[in-house]
Amino acid sequence: MIKLTKFSSHNEKSEFILNAEKIETIEETPDTVITLDNGKKIIVEEDMQEIVRRVMTYKRALNKQF
Repeated sequence: MIKLTKFSSHNEKSEFILNAEKIETIEETPDTVITLDNGKKIIVEEDMQEIVRRVMTYKRALNKQF
């Protein structure tokens, strides 16, 4: 699970937790758009590289638990 911030044009911060296993693709168009395995799209404030870093940190943490 990774913490992200939903994109908002009203300068409101809306953090949420996303199951990183559900990510299908990440695109910058120029906004960062995450497409989930069910086809749902989420626009977030974090850039693509930051999301990848968080996913990698999450997966490393999972491997340390076993």
